[in-house]
Amino acid sequence: MNKEDIVLRRLGEEDVISKFDCGDEDLNDFIFNDALLYYKVRLATSYVLEDKNTKDTIGYFSLAHDRISLTDFPTNSAYNRFRKQFFAQGKMFKSYPALKICRLATDKKFRGEGLGTMMVNMIITSYKSDNKAGCRFITVDAYAEALPFYYKLGFLPLSKEDEDAPTRLLYFDLESYK
Repeated sequence: MNKEDIVLRRLGEEDVISKFDCGDEDLNDFIFNDALLYYKVRLATSYVLEDKNTKDTIGYFSLAHDRISLTDFPTNSAYNRFRKQFFAQGKMFKSYPALKICRLATDKKFRGEGLGTMMVNMIITSYKSDNKAGCRFITVDAYAEALPFYYKLGFLPLSKEDEDAPTRLLYFDLESYK
């Protein structure tokens, strides 16, 4: 699919997604049933990638505010090592602002066409160029099978605590994006 044939738009309160299948029931259920509820109560905002010609949803992502905090690390010294990588000088905070990618999915008909990478790059570019509320990191609780995808994009594990878990907390430093 050509990039010129793709439109990104925020999902509004009146929108209904009726046709989408990424192959994961939880991700499908979210876009069909929960995305608008999350939007209405201000927990997350979802964006859809649509085929400009057919108006079919070919991918989506949901975003919410997050933080990287002292409680995400097994020890205070692990948190301090993390913090000093990015903020060697200045006031020490118990948490640092982040943006969370809550959900990210591509319709299985379009797998392998770079849409997932395109969506993550859109998120990064948007926050890197127009950081309206102070946000240094992007986080994601990545499914184990999606870890190679996120690692390829520059996301890193926050700690070793969730190494063998079904999901792993990863972060991306917006300052590392060129």
